[in-house]
Amino acid sequence: MKRVRCPKCDHYIQFDETKYEEGQSLVFVCDECKKQFSIRIGKSKLNAANRRQEQAAMDEQAGTEEYGNVIVIENAFAYKQVFPLKEGDNLIGRRNRGTDIDVAVETNDPSMDRRHCILNVKRNRQGELVYTLRDNNSLTGTFVHNDLLGPKDRLRVEDGTVFTLGATTLILREGKAEN
Repeated sequence: MKRVRCPKCDHYIQFDETKYEEGQSLVFVCDECKKQFSIRIGKSKLNAANRRQEQAAMDEQAGTEEYGNVIVIENAFAYKQVFPLKEGDNLIGRRNRGTDIDVAVETNDPSMDRRHCILNVKRNRQGELVYTLRDNNSLTGTFVHNDLLGPKDRLRVEDGTVFTLGATTLILREGKAEN
């Protein structure tokens, strides 16, 4: 199963790509906003400029992996989501058009706020990465190993820590230590 995103409202529409041939055009009508749009099945033909932009984005993402990442393990569509972290504050929340956040989780979970929590990444004096998690005044709270973080709590977390935002669960994966 594949899914496409409506260009107007960002709603996802699922379809079975095995029923169609490469090069075939499909027309969809969004259930949410009733916008009609089309896609073409098959490989996209990127021109040289798009390829350079895509490579630059991949290079930039590769550089941020040194700070670790978070993996979303709860997902209604079972799509794996991995988000690289940057040094400093990483604002984590539900993806929504117009909301500026660092880790935009694609989920239909209404109990996850658009700006749910903050994961701070920094290096200590020994060059080791230190991760600190805090809630961002979310409505449902941030849970770490089934313990609710208070409004002013700051909890140091490490590799493999499981934390829950609403009904969405994430795992922290640490980055490389400085040599």
